[in-house]
Amino acid sequence: MATIVEVARLAGVSTSTVSHVLNGTRNVEPSTRQRVLDAIGQTGYRQDALARALRRARTDSIGLVVSDAGEPAFAEMVHGVEHAAAAEGLTLILANSAEDPEREKRAVQTLLERRVDGLVLARCAESSSDVDAYLAAENPPVVLLDRVFDGAPCDQVGADNRESMRRLTEHLLGAGHRRFLVVAGDTRVPTLRERLAGFQDAIRSAGTDPASSELLEGPDFASIRAGMTAALGRGGHTCVISASSPLAVTALESLRDSGVSVPGDIAFATFDGFNHSDLFRPSVTTVRQPAFEMGAAAVGLLLARLATPGKSPRITRLQQRLELRSSSEDYLFAATADTGSRSS
Repeated sequence: MATIVEVARLAGVSTSTVSHVLNGTRNVEPSTRQRVLDAIGQTGYRQDALARALRRARTDSIGLVVSDAGEPAFAEMVHGVEHAAAAEGLTLILANSAEDPEREKRAVQTLLERRVDGLVLARCAESSSDVDAYLAAENPPVVLLDRVFDGAPCDQVGADNRESMRRLTEHLLGAGHRRFLVVAGDTRVPTLRERLAGFQDAIRSAGTDPASSELLEGPDFASIRAGMTAALGRGGHTCVISASSPLAVTALESLRDSGVSVPGDIAFATFDGFNHSDLFRPSVTTVRQPAFEMGAAAVGLLLARLATPGKSPRITRLQQRLELRSSSEDYLFAATADTGSRSS
């Protein structure tokens, strides 16, 4: 294997100049830099990444643990983290906890054993206290992604879930809806808990009777689907709101199997949504997370923490976008045509 000395000799420069070219630690004249690069190519020289990491006490890598890498919003967050990390010359090591606290704990331990420079975590609903103890002992730079926890002693980035759900619900209330079926899901997850709170904020502010709406909560999708089928059988609801795209799939399947059409029989809206929601028939009203931007922002917070370890933790909240489409709007048009006016 070629050495840095051989590269320097072939390029006619010092070994420190070769090191500066490799590591970007000092500007090198373009012609000299090119001679070094040519010499590297001719000799086949490769840096010993482990030795370099030990010298610098950095590995130029970050770890990312998400609860479901296949879920559309999380997939976009992963892309955002990866893009921002690559722009900074960092390698991303990804782990998927699959909402399993033991897998999450093992992933965190493994990543820290690999000496990543920092961690980005989207913690699972039943995240183990062992993870907190391990992070406290190792004290790596950590950024929590998407799932924001009150009082967490680290930087966090999420979306304005409560405010966005409040705005969506206010829009639907203004269009005449009063009897909602809210597929809230596992409200142990902070993101889903915030969205449910936003719905309740809007209902209280409008003076609407909370008992006129029905909530479906819990981690078991089969139970939620059974509960939704039962609710649809009782009838009376005019709008379904799902709190995430996996919950939207469950809700739409239940609507289909119950013979309830969207938007003809009932309006429908969801958080997160699907890629190319406008191609669905009906197209789906969606509160769109800035998922890619959240991932990129997490890397920004992590780099800032690496640069200034002692500053106070920060929470960054990014705004979501309400995309109104025919799954909610066409229902209102049909109701207007039938009654001559919209209820309020």
